[in-house]
Formats: sequence, C-alpha cells, structure tokens
Amino acid sequence: MGNAIIKKDILLDLSVGNAGFEFSTSIADAMTKAEAELVVLNETVDSIKGLKSDCDKLDYILAASSGALCGFIDIFLVGKPGESPLGDITDKWFAARTMDFAKLCHPEKKNFESLDSALRFLEKEFKVPYDQTGLGDAGRAVFDLTAKNHHFKSLAHNPSLLGLFFSILDQFSNTSHFITDGQLISLQQADEKWELQGSNIPSKLFCGFANWIGHLISDVSGSSSSAAKGNRGTGLPSPLWTWTNDIIAIKSKLGLRVTETDKAMNELALNIFDKGYDTRFQTAQAIPVFLNELFVRLIYAIRRLFRYFSITPKPERSFALMWKTCEPFSNATVKRMLTVAHGTFCLVDVGDAVGRSFVAGGGAFNAVEFVLRLNVVGVGRFAISLYGETRRAITYNHAKKESDFASREIVIVTNYIEGLKILARQYNDSHLLMFVSDFEKSDAYVEAFGKSAKLAELRNVPSNKILKTKSDIDNYFGGKRNG
Repeated sequence: MGNAIIKKDILLDLSVGNAGFEFSTSIADAMTKAEAELVVLNETVDSIKGLKSDCDKLDYILAASSGALCGFIDIFLVGKPGESPLGDITDKWFAARTMDFAKLCHPEKKNFESLDSALRFLEKEFKVPYDQTGLGDAGRAVFDLTAKNHHFKSLAHNPSLLGLFFSILDQFSNTSHFITDGQLISLQQADEKWELQGSNIPSKLFCGFANWIGHLISDVSGSSSSAAKGNRGTGLPSPLWTWTNDIIAIKSKLGLRVTETDKAMNELALNIFDKGYDTRFQTAQAIPVFLNELFVRLIYAIRRLFRYFSITPKPERSFALMWKTCEPFSNATVKRMLTVAHGTFCLVDVGDAVGRSFVAGGGAFNAVEFVLRLNVVGVGRFAISLYGETRRAITYNHAKKESDFASREIVIVTNYIEGLKILARQYNDSHLLMFVSDFEKSDAYVEAFGKSAKLAELRNVPSNKILKTKSDIDNYFGGKRNG
C-alpha cells in the first residue's frame, strides 16, 4: 500500500509481508520523490513550447515583406534564361570554376587564359564513349539527337545517381544510352577507339567515376566550340528536371508502359533545356531563395537580440542565454516565419509566371514560358516548410494531450507536497518516529509497536483505531477489524 491516508492513520509506503513489516520511505523521502516527479512534469509541460510558434504581428509582416522583396528580385534579376542578370553572373562563376578545374588537372598546373582552351583540354582529358553530338542526317531525323540537346537526352550526362549508373555502364560496355520520343535507345560499340583504363574492376570503377565527374565539369559551361564563338552553349540539364528521363529509363528497363504523361513531361523538360534552362540557370534561381532564407533568419535573430538586451538584467546576461534566446535555426517561431516568407515568395513568383505565360501565348496559357519563369527551387523550399508545419502540428496535438494531463498532475503533486510539508511540521517527534528504523533493522516488534501506539495516542487517535499488534494490522487490511 503506498502513500495512503486513511482517516487519521498515516502510512507512507508500508508493506506487510510474512517476514514482518517494511517501511521504504519517510516523509522526507516522499517529499524528495514528489519534487523529482514535479520536475519531470514541468519538463513535459515546457516541451510543448518548442512545438508552437511565438510569432507576433510584426514577425509575420517582416517575413511576408522579405518574401515579397525576394520575389521581385526573382522576377527582375532572374527572370528566364537569356534575360537573366543573375544568370549572367552564375554563367561566369561556372566558367571560372571550370578553368580552375582544368588548371588543377593539368600536369603542369597551366593557367588557361580562355574558357574554350580549358574546355578543349578537359574534353581531351576526360573522354567517354557516350558523347555523340549527332548521328548524321539519318540519325538526326530518326532520333532527333543534336549537339544542342544531347546533354539532356544522353542519360550519362545527367548529374544524378541514374546518370552515374549509365555512365559506368556505358564506359564498361562501350555503349551509349539516350532518351528520345519516350523510348530508351541503346547504341552498341558507340566508339571504336574507346578503352576504359584500369587493370582490374576496382580501378576501372574508379576511372569510370573520375571520367564521369570530369566530363560533367567539361560540359557544365557548354562545349569548347560554342565558347570559342562567344556563345553561352548548352550546359548540363538541371537535376530537378532529369527525373523525366529517369522515369522513362526505369520503366523501359522494367518492361513497364511509358504513358503519354511521361512523354509530355519529358518533352517539356527538353524544350526548356533547349532554351537555356540548365544547371547554371537553376543556380541563379537559388539565389533569391537563399536571400529570403537569410533575411528571415537575420530578422528573427536581430529582433530577439534587441529584446534580450532590453529585458535581461545585466548581471544575468551570458552568451549561452543570449544564443538560446536569439539562435534562428531550431525553434518553431523562425520556421513559421520561413513558411510565410517562402509562401509569399512563391505567390509573387507564380503570379508573375502565370501572367507572362498568357502574354507569351497570346491569351492562351504557354506551359514552356510558365516553367521557364517558375522558380522551382523556391517551390521546393516552400514544400519543405509546409511539410515541417504539418509534422509539427501533428506532434503538437499529440504532445498537448500529454501536457494537459501533466498540468493536472502538477496540481495534484503540488498539493501533495504541501500536505507533506504540513505533516513534516506537525509530526516532528523524531525520537518516536524511530519506530521506522526499528521495523527495518530489528525483530523487536513489540517495542516497535509500542512506540507506534504511543505516537498514535499523542496524536489523539481513538483507542479503537490504534493498531497495536501485527495481527491487528493483518485483520485491519484483511477487512476483519470493526469500527
């Protein structure tokens, strides 16, 4: 029997066994356990605070303003391929990195003065059998494989895991796989002069992987011929659109039917690639999304920093407390602000893309124009925020039930502790309370019962309520005692 109060008889964790009586606690022990339980309950109640945002009106306004500002940056500075100031910057950045990579790979660490010279070196250094830019007039008519679209159609040119798989496959088997008109085409003996370096399977795998990486870098800024002419060239397809190739390739390998929707999406992806929507432009689209993320986190941190210094007394200030108050990463409030900011960004961006698609289509919806102007990176980031909000809402609803139950328990435990404090003050006869030790350490039950009975008499317990012997207790708990 634990923590039971029966009329005026007070028992704290008393158990009666065949061998005698056992007391596992005292009032002080009970208070210690109750206070420890209270700490756990308070932590349960506090844990729900981290799942619910604490945004005020100004937080929402600033987050929406950041999203709108970055949305306009996307409209006017990113736009679409060929009309993108930020796209020009990313093109130059990729060209510079390509030249750096060529210098790194050159035996003499040569400084390349132009992009076309660096590309010529890389194209020669990282040869692959699947780099067909065309199959002659007949092949071009049948497969529509040209110098402009072969980076997209060739599966090994896709910067994805499936692209790596087909690159290794093509290098080992001297083949070339590409997608055209919803079909997976495989060319056998693609390059008569091709030979994969390496003396065994592991070394060949390493060389194949190195060739894939090196060849991708040589193609990311276009070909050497286009660079020599001063043209932008066709780079690598966006990783966010190569899935249209992956679906057709996987279905073809598994013998599944390729649907018209699969073909339509693949054709749409090919059309936007032909218009310059490649990895370089996708990187330009990521810039306003990154700025939106940065602005919101800075706004959150700066506002909380000012609040911290305004309400925290100087003696209580510390870096740890300041970081806990201002850090803009792991709390629900800043995540809610990011959801608002990215949602506003997408609202502005999609509105612009829809409007311009109707203008380009002469009143009809132009899907290619819409996709060219749609910031897929922003849409993806907003989707991640929505997923996080949904997960936190589900977790919050579950945690709230536990928190509400813990709150009710806190009231009970608090009252229990207050009661124990009253008992501790009222029952302060330590020389009589030694009967606990007598029960635990001695078989002198008669003396122990005498002390307990004497204590009960001092507390004005009626004589017929006092349990004086073990048989009295057995009868009492067995339901045989009257009164």
